[in-house]
Amino acid sequence: MQQPFLLSRVLLRFERGTEDLIGELSAVTLTPDGNLWLGSDELNTIERLSQIEPYIFGNHQPFSVSDFIPLLNDEDEIDIEGMDYANSYLWLTGSHSPKRRQPKGKNPEKDIQRLAETTIDLNRYLIGRIPVSQGELHKSCAHPDDPGKRLTAACLKSTKDGNVLLDALKQDSHLGPFISTALPSKENGFDVEGLAVCKHKIFLGLRGPVLRGWAVLLEIEVEDQEPGVLTLKPIGKEGRLYKKHFVHLNGLGIREICFCGKHLIILAGPTMELEGSMRVFRFKGILEQDGDSLTSQDSGQLEVLFDLPFTIGSDHAEGMAMFPCLGQPNSLLVVYDAPDQTRIIKPDTVYADVFMLKK
Repeated sequence: MQQPFLLSRVLLRFERGTEDLIGELSAVTLTPDGNLWLGSDELNTIERLSQIEPYIFGNHQPFSVSDFIPLLNDEDEIDIEGMDYANSYLWLTGSHSPKRRQPKGKNPEKDIQRLAETTIDLNRYLIGRIPVSQGELHKSCAHPDDPGKRLTAACLKSTKDGNVLLDALKQDSHLGPFISTALPSKENGFDVEGLAVCKHKIFLGLRGPVLRGWAVLLEIEVEDQEPGVLTLKPIGKEGRLYKKHFVHLNGLGIREICFCGKHLIILAGPTMELEGSMRVFRFKGILEQDGDSLTSQDSGQLEVLFDLPFTIGSDHAEGMAMFPCLGQPNSLLVVYDAPDQTRIIKPDTVYADVFMLKK
């Protein structure tokens, strides 16, 4: 087990009345202006926190995603599972996964029936971008570095079964069977839990399925089809709309990803709903892959950096982002779902961790 080096902690201070939010954080990214942007797997909002003191973020401002990107309905959750900033856009993704209903613990007969039922929240099939300028989100605005260019909010084209990416993946030999059978998340079903963007390349990390110990990264590129609507560009062999990168993470699924320079940092954890250790990997050279790839830890391109501290029943690492700290430009900020009580300072205030990345 590789031990982490905890550099510092960052205090996240939300507004009163948001007690549930600190227990449901699922994504985070840092923009060049110093703002932190966070997502929740239960809400349809993006949360902005601004630095008010060193390593203290507050002045909480929520933004409703539907103010910038049209959602299919106002009731279903997006289940934001990945977020990144690139090219003056804030990018986000939903989980793209069905879910199984949970027993309520009141009526055994009804609970047994609930376990046989799965549901689909259509808003989960979202991959979108929102312009960021001067610390604010915009539906459309001038590019901050090129006023003659317009930035516009947009999302991947929706279809009756989700979006154009899901439609393409249904025919895939590896992922198609899991999508067509609508296997739920946390049961090795198709489940997006990470997003990272570098220039024109968008990477999606899959919690599931894990195939004989191999986790999957998807690579896509998008282009504007019409105002507010994105479509996929052909990037694979024979005009395929995506690439697949298989990585051996000791049988773990991908729980979050972010770029550190040209290398991809991967947070890996259990695919199923169980308590287990979370491990951080570095994938070198992913931007140089011409087609599909298969990378083991023996290749020299994939290495274990460290294991996160393990607490049964709490501190489930969900979001991470690069975060300069104490003179270390390549340190890693980690936020947690179900945070341990020791990191909750007030009902609306919680600590995140910052770990050092080795060179």
